[in-house]
Amino acid sequence: MRRALLYTFATALFLASGLHAQTLDQTIGGCNGIAPLRTIQANPSTYKNLLTTLQPGDRLLLAPGTYTQQLRIGNKNGQPGKCIVIEGPATGSPALFNGSNTFNTISLVNVSYLVFRNLKLDGLGLAGDGAKVEATSTYAHHITLENIHFKNYAQISGRNAISTKGRAWNFVIRKNFIERAGVGMYFGKPDGTAEFVNSLIEHNVVHSSMLYNLQIKHQVGRATSMGIPTSGTTIIRHNVFSKETGAATGVDSRPNVLVGHWPLSGAGSTDTYQIYGNVFYQNPTEALFQGEGNIALHDNLFVNRGGPRAVRIQKHNNLPRRIDIFNNTVVSTNEGIAIFNGDLAYQQRVRGNIVFSAKPLTGGLQVGNLTGLYSAAAQYLNNPLGSLTAGTLDLFPIPTKALGTAVDLSIFSGFLDWDKDFNGFPKLNTYRGAYSDDGVNPGWQPALAVKP
Repeated sequence: MRRALLYTFATALFLASGLHAQTLDQTIGGCNGIAPLRTIQANPSTYKNLLTTLQPGDRLLLAPGTYTQQLRIGNKNGQPGKCIVIEGPATGSPALFNGSNTFNTISLVNVSYLVFRNLKLDGLGLAGDGAKVEATSTYAHHITLENIHFKNYAQISGRNAISTKGRAWNFVIRKNFIERAGVGMYFGKPDGTAEFVNSLIEHNVVHSSMLYNLQIKHQVGRATSMGIPTSGTTIIRHNVFSKETGAATGVDSRPNVLVGHWPLSGAGSTDTYQIYGNVFYQNPTEALFQGEGNIALHDNLFVNRGGPRAVRIQKHNNLPRRIDIFNNTVVSTNEGIAIFNGDLAYQQRVRGNIVFSAKPLTGGLQVGNLTGLYSAAAQYLNNPLGSLTAGTLDLFPIPTKALGTAVDLSIFSGFLDWDKDFNGFPKLNTYRGAYSDDGVNPGWQPALAVKP
């Protein structure tokens, strides 16, 4: 009966969640759900000349075919509710852009309110990046990259499928499939001067990266005078990050995902990463996730069999600050969740997680976690030894095994979807881990595919 009531309510919740997600997407991306005013047809021989003619509200619809020249856009700006859209066919044969040794496939300089959708980009193992905000760009904001297949941007480990090297904010990066890149997504510069702010990264698959699936660099300041928000949230949700294959080793070992700190004072210092509903899978030489600064990490699945660690919160360029890690499910042969050298002026809290590893929990204020050795995972979870690639991984709890005394989660109510589990169902605070139920998983079965 409890499950029936839960799923009846969940149906309505899914509808509400979809509307919320759509609104968030439209707000951050700046298109506000408004359809293009004019559609212009293009093909491989005409598209470059037509790019220069695009106006706010235009859509350039690319015909199927192979595009061997660059998609370069500079000093081109749409408007709020009047984005400039460049897209390929939604189904059937794609608009395929080939990579090059002499240019980045999509090159952006001083642009805003642009949408790129339904494209295929093949780097061909050459020297160019995929989609890049160039270092010469003063700004790039309200940019959407959606339903793009990136592959073979891995000539060397420094090649990126998606990258920003100028100041960037209000990006929506969703439903992209990124395979075999040096770095799947790399935002910012090593010196912290190219902010990446107030953006949404959701429903992507990133696998077989040499270095990071995703890295967001630390930030030393916030250039609010050019319109960057003084405070914001960067959301990383419902993605699949896997380094089961293709990972670099030795000195080039990197986590699947690493997020750096926000500005240490002034504008941007209260920004938060909200990271939830993701799958982090396999890394033979490093952590699945590493972070510092202000982070809410909840309702994720972590599996690292044979690798050294799962979740590592530690100094990279500065100390961890406010850290909230709750309702995650972690299976790791070695280290589970570890917090080191947190700034004592902030709380680092670890609540309601399931962790099976040789060293389940280190550091933080620990409340109501279910822990055990890695070897015990199969006694609590349906199939923790399953394969993500084969679609047999199942971290849903065995009946009654994830239940315990209620844990107060209301302290996290300021975070997005804090009260929903990995499947998006209402969260019950008597369940540990990323799922609020047990038995047979009624939701999405984790796989190397876009999470619906």
